[in-house]
Amino acid sequence: MNIAEQTFWLVGASSGIGRSLALKLAAQGANVAVSARNAEALSELQGLAESMSGNIHAFPLDATDRHTCHQVLVEINKILGPVHISILNAGVYQPMTVSDFDAQACEQIFTVNVMSAINCLEALLHKADGLEQVLITASVAGYRGLPLAGAYGASKAALINLAEGFRPGFLRRGIQLRVINPGFVETPMTAKNTFKMPALITAEEAASEIIEGLSRTSFEITFPKRFTWWLKLLRVLPYYCYFPLLNRLKP
Repeated sequence: MNIAEQTFWLVGASSGIGRSLALKLAAQGANVAVSARNAEALSELQGLAESMSGNIHAFPLDATDRHTCHQVLVEINKILGPVHISILNAGVYQPMTVSDFDAQACEQIFTVNVMSAINCLEALLHKADGLEQVLITASVAGYRGLPLAGAYGASKAALINLAEGFRPGFLRRGIQLRVINPGFVETPMTAKNTFKMPALITAEEAASEIIEGLSRTSFEITFPKRFTWWLKLLRVLPYYCYFPLLNRLKP
């Protein structure tokens, strides 16, 4: 894939993986539309790309607002032309145990993590001319229930299931619907964790893995494999094996 010939729409690009991805794509000559709620961070990101071979264009957006997603994509199409690849990366995370279970926090996690992707998918389907790939950033936390990630992991499991269910229909329209399932990545979100995160990688490393995966057609991009394959193994364990392992963690 020639990145320089592609127009991207990155949603959730103000920090973490999205920010690093936007910069790497612009450095390779891509035309990158970036969206997030933090307009100031997007403006700074746009400025960082001024000396690069590609461009970053800021389109502030609260992706939990369905109608605004449509409006922003119309604006992107007018200014940059059709989007070829969209990466839906908006997300929030809050560690949660039974002791601090909070329904309002759970609602926010599902609204941002799940509905943002759904709203953007609808907008993209209405403006699908030229669209080749849509990638939804889920997480290996969506493979199976994990301590501290009951709400977050459930939202990511919903995204994986959503993409699995709609992938055949997208393919019939000539669009690859895919998921990105990272392990632990050093971002403002994971900074909330107080435990040692195995196989922790930087956001820049994660962005490189995603760009490398864009040239493939597999349903899933997952990294770092030295960690994610262990999670895949846990995914297939029967409950009578899985829960005793989980109980040892005792968050």
